[in-house]
Amino acid sequence: MKRLITLLFIALTAVSFAQDRPAYRIFDQNGNPLTYKQMLSGLEKADFVFYGELHNNPIAHWMELEITKSLYAQNPKLILGAEMFEADVQLILDEYLSGIIREKDVKNEARVWPNYSTDYQPLLVFAREHDLRFVATNIPRRYANLVYRKGFEALEKLSDQAKQYIAPLPIKYDPELKCYKNMLQGMVHMGMTANPNIAKAQAIKDATMAYFISRNYKKGYQFIHYNGSYHSDDFQGIVWYLKSLEPQAKIVTITTVEQDNTNKLDDQYKNKANYIIVVPSDMTKTY
Repeated sequence: MKRLITLLFIALTAVSFAQDRPAYRIFDQNGNPLTYKQMLSGLEKADFVFYGELHNNPIAHWMELEITKSLYAQNPKLILGAEMFEADVQLILDEYLSGIIREKDVKNEARVWPNYSTDYQPLLVFAREHDLRFVATNIPRRYANLVYRKGFEALEKLSDQAKQYIAPLPIKYDPELKCYKNMLQGMVHMGMTANPNIAKAQAIKDATMAYFISRNYKKGYQFIHYNGSYHSDDFQGIVWYLKSLEPQAKIVTITTVEQDNTNKLDDQYKNKANYIIVVPSDMTKTY
């Protein structure tokens, strides 16, 4: 009887959503539909929350802001961090958050992404309004490019000052991880020669982000990190590196996917993250 009621609930929910044309739906990693409130309850006790976005998806960006607001309401001891800001612009973010410099200075000097004003500025403004720490976690792109061209070994030649903006060397790296293996296999499928340094360049980003997340975390706080979904999908990427730094921490991940039919989670996306936000494939893009 209980199973029958559950199946009936799912069926009625699916019909309702099909009629209402929802902008998104939420599922757990097994494909069970959830409400926003149920997902929030699952995020509540996490030490680290990773939001894996599709960079040009407006629902993903809106949900980032809404989830941040909700987490802050539950626990004002919140720390924010993002892939979209590189570690060597931390001073600029700090000066903006403390009111020393203007918004235009951030835009001019922090090497912000093209969609900054619509998608990431609201998060930075929220942090400023609530006196929250916002961490620039990513490796400066010039050093990621260095790894792409010459491998991890090239990082050893950097000055001590430059090394402040990357994870401590040597970099732990597992080429058998799905996230890196798939990158190389994708190149082969496209008829290209698989360059191992492409995966290593991704790994140095992941390792550096994990390092700055861990370094800026405080016990009793909750850290929410915004990044492209590929950096945290399948509990790999940044998450894999963070687990080695914070083995006792509770880490919860969210990912965003697009489907033609949002009534049911496609099998390929199951177990991608603890929570999967499904957006219609024909959703408009931010760029």
